[in-house]
Amino acid sequence: MAEMVRVAVDAMGGDNAPGEIVKGAVETVNARDDIEVILTGRRELVDAELAKYTYAAERIRTVDCDEVIETAESPVHAISGKKNSSMVVGMNMVKRGEADAIVSAGNSGAILVGGQMVVGRIRGVERPALAPLIPTEGGVALLIDAGANVDARASHLVQFAQMGSIYMEDVVGIKQPRVAILNIGAEEEKGNALVKETYPLLQACERIHFIGSIEAREIPHGGADVIVCDGFAGNIVLKLYEGLSGTLLKKVKEGMMSSLRSKIGALLIRNALHETLKSFDASEYGGAPLLGCKGLLVKTHGSAVASDVRHSIIQCVTFKQQGINDKISAHIGCRKETADV
Repeated sequence: MAEMVRVAVDAMGGDNAPGEIVKGAVETVNARDDIEVILTGRRELVDAELAKYTYAAERIRTVDCDEVIETAESPVHAISGKKNSSMVVGMNMVKRGEADAIVSAGNSGAILVGGQMVVGRIRGVERPALAPLIPTEGGVALLIDAGANVDARASHLVQFAQMGSIYMEDVVGIKQPRVAILNIGAEEEKGNALVKETYPLLQACERIHFIGSIEAREIPHGGADVIVCDGFAGNIVLKLYEGLSGTLLKKVKEGMMSSLRSKIGALLIRNALHETLKSFDASEYGGAPLLGCKGLLVKTHGSAVASDVRHSIIQCVTFKQQGINDKISAHIGCRKETADV
């Protein structure tokens, strides 16, 4: 029998909470027999949503929390001041080993602060990093960091490269993932001060397969498996990616409905088109793990619906089964080489 993975889910986080969050949790438990979900939130609201569904009651339970961290709140004040919020309670469960992971669609800043203040960093990791999977022509690539560290040092980026490589190899299954640093050109001499300082350190790091610089336009073509950058640049790439993907999907659908001929054509290619468009939906790949913390935290986007929540919960299983945190702890190898940076 498969090992049970316990995932705390912040039932009050996000624009569609608690309805879509609870629905996603139920769908996950009904689809898998190796996951237990702990919903943290206002019991009366969460239980009212649960009452709408049929599910394995022994694998979903509610932990009552009378506080909620709102989207616009100061992250530090929210984490330190709302100890009984659905997010902080879930994080403390991870810290105490009562849950293997937490998934939240709530306040991004609070998740990042809570990851460090509540759950804590893995020994040797200088900065945790958000690492979402983004779709490419050939599959997916990992973007790290996507917003946790808007200001970063060269030593941080080297560790991002190492953590990203471990994740891609052990969770996604890509052997010797290609690592590239985000840049404005492919030439080694290009880039800002941070990129120029980091480049030779990545070249010298034997634990990764570094292939040089990558321009943003090459990311969708699958030019690298791990794209390393500071959180400022990474978040811009991620938001542009999401916005452009959504716009293209909308325009394709509008074009197919524009005339009787196009509607007939759409019916003929419907199944193939659905699979193609689905492959470019970033939500299919789960949320963004905060790599480098002692426990797994997964941030799914604020407007998450049930399918997003389901994918985010399921990705926690592979993370747990592959012992990603143990591998990060054991293989953060270039730390000595970058300690004086």
